[in-house]
Amino acid sequence: MIQEEKYPGLRKYIAEEIIPRYDHFDKGHRRDHAETVISQAMSLCVHYDVNPAMVYTAAAYHDTGLCEDRKTHHVVSARIIREDINLRKWFSEDEIETIADAAEDHRASLGHAPRTIYGKLIAESDRLIVPGTVIRRTVQYGLAHYPELDMEGHYMRTVEHLDEKYGEGGYLQLWIPESPNALRLAELRAIISDRARLRQCFEMIYAEETSCASSAGSL
Repeated sequence: MIQEEKYPGLRKYIAEEIIPRYDHFDKGHRRDHAETVISQAMSLCVHYDVNPAMVYTAAAYHDTGLCEDRKTHHVVSARIIREDINLRKWFSEDEIETIADAAEDHRASLGHAPRTIYGKLIAESDRLIVPGTVIRRTVQYGLAHYPELDMEGHYMRTVEHLDEKYGEGGYLQLWIPESPNALRLAELRAIISDRARLRQCFEMIYAEETSCASSAGSL
């Protein structure tokens, strides 16, 4: 846990100034996602010789770069950390650089292993491999960013993304052995490989998400 006497006001600053930024992102990256990543990272970091306050901060900031775009959001998140003068109340320049590196290295498609244990903790915590949640977030992202697609188009995009990232030979890698993600990934891959089951899951989620959107638009 974070020592409040050593980092007075850090949790309050992040809760009031950083977490609310997620309210403006797509459904898969709202504040509940940030809070889940923080919780997961704090649970995993007890197994390692790390500074919990740095882990907490990196997790809180990891997706803030979505304010600019999806493709480079991890780089933008790192820049936001480096440019936040408030963080210098609690961390040294070297510590801030480590936090920024961890946020930058969290992206699954990065192409190389995270540079530090902090990066591995944030990357692993961001995986959140709960099969139904992964599929729902994929559908939500598609609806938010590709509104021109019909249902079949969204299904094809969902399958393509799931195969590329989570399927056998996909680019997602796991870094922390204490994480439950390995078993969950196996469960997700079983769904992905069973196209009839995947289609059924997709159609249920798609109907729920588009129904919610229609209801909100009619208010």
